[in-house]
Amino acid sequence: MARILALDYGTKRTGIAVTDNLQLIATSLTTVRSHELLQFLETYFTQESVELVVLGKPKTLRNEPSDNAKYVDIFEKQFRKTFPAMPIAYVDERFTSSIAQQTLIDSGVKKIKRQNKEMIDTISATIILQSYLEQKNNML
Repeated sequence: MARILALDYGTKRTGIAVTDNLQLIATSLTTVRSHELLQFLETYFTQESVELVVLGKPKTLRNEPSDNAKYVDIFEKQFRKTFPAMPIAYVDERFTSSIAQQTLIDSGVKKIKRQNKEMIDTISATIILQSYLEQKNNML
């Protein structure tokens, strides 16, 4: 089986998470500057077998696209142009940053380290990926 990769796309940074080869466990991978993301993915896809990319879709509480959704849409068009054969799935990413922040607090991470936005981004990507895996398992 190939891996599933999740992206928490932001205008400055993108958090990336990935499953194991059996697609059972979601793990934080890294954070990449968004302007370097396509190049990173190109390298990663040559080194690892990935069958699906899960993209977090930012929405408001009214289930409408948020202001950041337009940037995700622009990235998605670039991604599809660069990797036309790679399928994309979507997960509502509402509250992932808040959940990531709370996870760090609950884990006892000191305040100074919790301010590391890269850490929040990778945890958010992991939450997006875990949400996708749970949805997928509920459909089986």
